[in-house]
Amino acid sequence: MTSGSPENVLFVVMDTVRKDHLGPYGYDRDTTPGLDAFAEEATVFDNAVAPAPWTLPVHASVFTGMYPSRHGADQENPYLEGATTLAQSLSAAGHRTACYSSNAWITPYTHLTDGFDDQDNFFEVMPGDLLSGPLARMWQVLNDNPRLRKLADMIVSAGNTAHEYLSSGEGADSKTPRVIDRTKEFVEDAEAEGDDGWFSFINLMDAHLPYHPPEEFREEFAPGVDSTKVCQNSKLYNSGAEEIDDDEWDDIRGLYDAEIAHIDSQLTRLFDWLKATDRWDDTAVVVCADHGELHGEHGLYGHEFGLYDPLVNVPLMVKHPDLDAERRGDTVELLDLYHTVLDTFDADATPTAADEEAVAFDPTRSLLADEYREFDGVDDPDPAQRAAPDGETGFVEYSRPVVELKQLEEKAADAGIELDEDSRFYARMRAARRADAKYVRIDRIEDEAYRLDDDPGEAENVAGTGDETVDEIEAELAVFETEIGGAWTSAAAGEVTDDAVEEMDEEIQDRLQDLGYME
Repeated sequence: MTSGSPENVLFVVMDTVRKDHLGPYGYDRDTTPGLDAFAEEATVFDNAVAPAPWTLPVHASVFTGMYPSRHGADQENPYLEGATTLAQSLSAAGHRTACYSSNAWITPYTHLTDGFDDQDNFFEVMPGDLLSGPLARMWQVLNDNPRLRKLADMIVSAGNTAHEYLSSGEGADSKTPRVIDRTKEFVEDAEAEGDDGWFSFINLMDAHLPYHPPEEFREEFAPGVDSTKVCQNSKLYNSGAEEIDDDEWDDIRGLYDAEIAHIDSQLTRLFDWLKATDRWDDTAVVVCADHGELHGEHGLYGHEFGLYDPLVNVPLMVKHPDLDAERRGDTVELLDLYHTVLDTFDADATPTAADEEAVAFDPTRSLLADEYREFDGVDDPDPAQRAAPDGETGFVEYSRPVVELKQLEEKAADAGIELDEDSRFYARMRAARRADAKYVRIDRIEDEAYRLDDDPGEAENVAGTGDETVDEIEAELAVFETEIGGAWTSAAAGEVTDDAVEEMDEEIQDRLQDLGYME
């Protein structure tokens, strides 16, 4: 950390926002005037790589500095366990920390909020502060006892009925204004208590399905579109049960743009407040997405069943006095932000319990360090550092999508469609991505590879064609896989069954429904 390092960090995740719908990345619609202005004083990264294509493992990686296969938080085990979080380390160092989100994965129940001094996830049916402590333990008891499970089912059923209304076009309301308001309150309280700098993490969910933007933004970006009339269930499309024509895709993208514009307006409100109260210069600001979204590309809708660039090449902009206001094309991994925040606070990570693992600060993974991503000199390299010592490759992991698959199967069955088990729907995937090319290992179908420099839309699969650049990246992926315990090569290992979903406790299923993953 330099002497000019800011006292505070604001970390913003725009959930499910793809970078090509933002002004700083060349979008031709005026969705982000606030971020356009922010980008003028920030470093804009063109090749930021998410460690996974969905919320839980990405946030767990950012909060721990670990790849998904190491921290183990996924749909089959939706908990972050055995790892010391960034918030725990910062709190132990005397910094006030807060996490505000309307994302159902980011709660005390999944342990993603461990270590934050204050948190709220603004859950629509059940307040976030009730989802920890005694109620969480009671909920586990209900679901672990077969005699009491029916009671838990009844509670969830009532909650789901409420959710169906609250998440519809009639009852939906964005939680983002409340997230912004709580963030401002936290900043004022933290500074009033005289703590040594604050860390505020916020996740803004507007751009996640379903899209029901506020009227003023809908009228600007999707005039005349009724959000309740377009397909908002990705499983209907992905299963083949429902088709979407070009006009409907235009309407869907318009609603998506309207949601992004609402996020931008609320971020601008927060940024303007920080400036008006003379806090802006003392605050480092990170703005990124955890993953993107597909709107029909590659025959997919949502952020499931693929590792294509609109999902994993995410927007990232960082305002920090140690970084120049410029555009950069070098590879950045989102889990590097863990080390960047530690560096900003001149902090390190130590285990908070004897059975926990803490990733120590690594300057080669801090955006602020002169040796950033110079991995060839690391004494104890992690799997990615060993696989790609030049630092130009990012790695992505996607475990079994058991929840989406269960819903997909149900939609297909209702339409009389039988899904092929040797398809991407049942596959696990890993990818190695450089700015010029990508290689994706898939355990049930043929691998995919793309020359991103010549084919940014990933239209031509060049795996196995002898392309030297692609072969280099595949070799790096093979080393990464070896270092983390081997490739996913057995499609038959650990079959997805109904039990895989049913064994997830009902509270998690309820929260998955809040995100549209389940019905």
